[in-house]
Amino acid sequence: MTLSDADAVQPGLDLEWTTKALQTLTQLHGVVHGVVLTSDGMIKGASSGLSRASAEGAAAVTSGLQSCARQVAGALSGHADTALRQVVVETGDGFVFSVPAGAHTHLVLYTTREADLGMVSYEVHRHIGNLGSRVLNTPARDTLG
Repeated sequence: MTLSDADAVQPGLDLEWTTKALQTLTQLHGVVHGVVLTSDGMIKGASSGLSRASAEGAAAVTSGLQSCARQVAGALSGHADTALRQVVVETGDGFVFSVPAGAHTHLVLYTTREADLGMVSYEVHRHIGNLGSRVLNTPARDTLG
């Protein structure tokens, strides 16, 4: 799936880098699909072969998953400001791997059970680290107007 120029891409997100990163990450053994999204569930990029409907569904659910994970971590740790580093969901068929990728931005991958999660984690963090805050920071949307 490629976002067209008609799609609203917020300032601060480098669509070319996002596309290249998703292409690279989905070439890792066992990685099936990936999505880059804003914290409020807007798609900023998705791997090729993933339908728009699937990408939108994944983005919406991932946004909620990240929020719930932050709340659970804060409640159980006693530190409401605990930084969320990653969320991994294991299924019968594989794993959902979600990490913050800058301010108000997340990267989520789906892998098969055969994927090396250590390598996937390393590569995700390497891509995010190489880019730093220059590209993947998505401004918060104004919810009042």
